[in-house]
Amino acid sequence: MITTFDAIDGTTLAYRTVGVGDPLICLPGGPMRDSAYLGDLGGLGAHRTLVILDPRGTGRSAAPTDVSTCRCDRMADDVEALRGHLGLDRLDLLGHSAGANLALRYLTRHPDRVGRLALVNPSIRAVGLKVTAAQRQEVTDARAGEPWFPVAAAASESILSGRAGPGAKQEIAPFLYGRWDTAAQVHQGAESGQRNEELAGIFSSEDAFDPPATRAALAAHRDPVLLLAGAVDLAAPPGLVTQFAELIPRAELVVQPGAGHYPWLDDAEAFTATVAVYLAGPDGA
Repeated sequence: MITTFDAIDGTTLAYRTVGVGDPLICLPGGPMRDSAYLGDLGGLGAHRTLVILDPRGTGRSAAPTDVSTCRCDRMADDVEALRGHLGLDRLDLLGHSAGANLALRYLTRHPDRVGRLALVNPSIRAVGLKVTAAQRQEVTDARAGEPWFPVAAAASESILSGRAGPGAKQEIAPFLYGRWDTAAQVHQGAESGQRNEELAGIFSSEDAFDPPATRAALAAHRDPVLLLAGAVDLAAPPGLVTQFAELIPRAELVVQPGAGHYPWLDDAEAFTATVAVYLAGPDGA
């Protein structure tokens, strides 16, 4: 079901709901990508009602009059407006990839409004970490036996060295999936029509992030934080996510075997089991 509400600046935003149970607010990555790519998160709606937001200017959400409101820290206002619209005192949040940055900026701004926080294949911009060459190399080496590897590895090297051609992004795509099969290729092929490139640049622009404040908010957060990494994800290598977990006193780190950047596609059962158990809490309720 598609529902709309108004952000504080009057921009009409949209979200879809899937599933049953208590709401889980789902923030897509990209950044600034239509949430359609999340699908139903591998059937996670069997455990919670997924409230899947289309960021402003993507999917069914309207583009704002002032595009500077697409900066990550300012988009925390959209999450707060959604909380008010839903009539919730606190939110359980799931952020995927760049959506993790938005979840963390919301936590920084509204620490008392956040309950459970699941960061899936998270971007690390909000906490000021940087991926290392060794972390990326660990992932690329693990895929060396794949038939697509020579082309993808060469494309990855061209990007890192600043010599990338126009097709390099497409050529490295297999590194983002645990299996480069038909389903993965269809999923990847839809990306260009789902991402707002203009607004993506604004999302991470100057002053979008405040790593010291975000690290402090994570250190003070009273609930455990789930960090889920894909074992073969080039975008958020497991070594990087492990380093991220070291910043969080109550981190629960899970590395999903054989998974890339979209772990619900690679093994839906493993993904949903991990997230559902975390969301249920220690009593399994």
